[in-house]
Amino acid sequence: MGQGSVRILPELLHNLKVQSILIVIDQAVHDSPYGQAVLAILDREKFQYQTFTEIKPDPGDDVVMKGFSCLPQEQNRAIVAIGGGSSMDVAKAIGILATNGGRIHDYEGIDKFTTSPLPLFALPTTAGTGSEVSGSCVITDTASGRKMSIRHARLNPARHAILDPDALQTLPAHVAAHAGVDAFVHALESLTSRQANLITDAINLQAITLLATSLPAFVSDRRNADAALKCLVGSALAGTVFGQTGLGNVHCMARFVGARYHVSHGLSNALCLPVVARFNALAVPQKYADVARAMGVSASDTPQNDAVKAALQAIENLCAAVDIPQGLRDVGANPEDFPEMAADCLKAGYNKWNPRQTSEQEFLELFKAAY
Repeated sequence: MGQGSVRILPELLHNLKVQSILIVIDQAVHDSPYGQAVLAILDREKFQYQTFTEIKPDPGDDVVMKGFSCLPQEQNRAIVAIGGGSSMDVAKAIGILATNGGRIHDYEGIDKFTTSPLPLFALPTTAGTGSEVSGSCVITDTASGRKMSIRHARLNPARHAILDPDALQTLPAHVAAHAGVDAFVHALESLTSRQANLITDAINLQAITLLATSLPAFVSDRRNADAALKCLVGSALAGTVFGQTGLGNVHCMARFVGARYHVSHGLSNALCLPVVARFNALAVPQKYADVARAMGVSASDTPQNDAVKAALQAIENLCAAVDIPQGLRDVGANPEDFPEMAADCLKAGYNKWNPRQTSEQEFLELFKAAY
């Protein structure tokens, strides 16, 4: 990690005796100064590589297969992913198919493949998804429109992740904001999960501190290398643990907001965050008191109720500081859709992680409150 840390990429590739590379990178990043700088580094070291740039938001199985067809056939292959969560997810899926065969649909679920994918080197250009260190990737089944989650905590993170704030300099402000709140939600929901433990708590609280104190400054100026690095590290910290703890109602609701209204994953999470935080705080007040301290809005001797209120207000303030819209109405949501979306949320099974048991009617009320 650190400014200019991309320079270590050739050494990491040489250490694994990599001979040929597939670079998975969206066209905008490819054409950016950072993307061109990475390619120039590989050219100077005379690496052989192919580039795949046909990345789309919420990438589908068709994108994965197009990328797979570009994979070099030589021995000692590796994949370098440069971009946001979509590029990372496609790169992971290609790596799985390269060593396990079949269709990506075969690996939907948890620990469904047994052979390590091709080595993946991940260079995130957003501070949000944590995909570079998480054990999951999400690919859309284009036939049904359903998102498939492929998870393997041991085999699916990147072999090496390079957190370089220079990669974030040209990120649009709204993308930086949405991705950053997504990372914050990862940390908050992992912290408050039913599956959380003392180790994941420590990691998530540090992530919350880094993100809460740095995200507004980073969104304001993406050339602020210190703020950018802290956001990258906060995102990566949360990404290392949420695959073990699971997430909660924010991500559950956001799945169906994003799918129905074609809203980005990060913005979908941000729109649902404040109302879910208020709902869940009743179940785990001590955790929210811890959040208040991590966000710097309460002291160790602040009464629990006051600390919880401070945390909830700080979460709302963070969203406002990075210009998150005030509600689902601002992205074209239709309240007539909410009953069906609430039923889908209940079926999605997030009650095994969310700290407060949530009924279909309660999901409906949450959607209404977020509107």
